[in-house]
Amino acid sequence: MTHTLIVFHSGTGSTAQLAEAARQGAAEIGTASLLRINGADIVDGRWRNESLLAELDEADAVLFGTPTYMGGPSAQFKAFADATGGRWERQALAGKLAGGFTIGSSLNGDQLQTLHYLSILASQHGMLWCNLAVTPGRDPLGRNPLGTQLGVTAQNVEGRVADAYIETARYLGRRIARMASRYEAAVNVEETV
Repeated sequence: MTHTLIVFHSGTGSTAQLAEAARQGAAEIGTASLLRINGADIVDGRWRNESLLAELDEADAVLFGTPTYMGGPSAQFKAFADATGGRWERQALAGKLAGGFTIGSSLNGDQLQTLHYLSILASQHGMLWCNLAVTPGRDPLGRNPLGTQLGVTAQNVEGRVADAYIETARYLGRRIARMASRYEAAVNVEETV
């Protein structure tokens, strides 16, 4: 059974809502857990919590989530990402599936730039990126209302996250867990041949 890890920072709670929805979706397929990035783990400007980093090693798929602040990921998320450098050197995360989500207070706010950052972080680690694959405007459930295929983008309006964004995050969690399950099955078949 595959395990999906949702790694996220949430400043106001809206990113946490998306993370929980993604966890629920992934849990429909396999096991899933949340890893919340806390500012208390940043010491002298560096993120330090090896036990949480070790959880990355055990996951089959990782969803990265961060609010978009000033056109990019939060400083707390960036500190976490920088702390994964040792794993990059060993390519410890290579071959795992990755995806991402972000939220801001405006409809755009350069959120796509944040998803680009997350996908490049995954690529640096040799991870395989899982896109959204929901056609905006044609989805009967109203998912992906902002039309971003790279991952989930959402808007926080006075602390409220609209149902369409929650459903989109739930879908991404389910999608990446399903893909990780298929990937694991293909690798298992390949190893028996």
